[in-house]
Amino acid sequence: MIVIGVAAGLVSGQSAKQDDALVQQIKSLEQSEVDALLRNDLLALEKIWAPDYTVNNPRNEVGKAVMGPIRAGARTYSSFIRDIEQVLIHENTVIVMGRETVVPKGPAPDAGQTINRRFTNIWMKQKGKWLLTARHANVICPS
Repeated sequence: MIVIGVAAGLVSGQSAKQDDALVQQIKSLEQSEVDALLRNDLLALEKIWAPDYTVNNPRNEVGKAVMGPIRAGARTYSSFIRDIEQVLIHENTVIVMGRETVVPKGPAPDAGQTINRRFTNIWMKQKGKWLLTARHANVICPS
């Protein structure tokens, strides 16, 4: 019985280390997306967005990112801060939740204004690579 308990503890410890490493990897990918959005770097975004990446955006629209305002250059940012509050791991799916503070620029609606919003990003491992697959974001209404 003691051997079983020790073995279970080792597996649990290894799993926790693997989860910690995955959380750090996903947080790094989240920051890579923010950096690419600030640079308006579509090539970098394409590397981390799934081909069918779908967004439920703060304008109350659901659509594919490949046809959205970021690709069209109509959504750019002078500032973008993403605060990750929770990361949930479920096999080949990782769910990230938190808060964002953004300042749109250029032709974007609300250019120059600070906007606070909540977000949920869903990452899936596809062909050995973690890709952002779905997103929901909503503006936090001032109280």
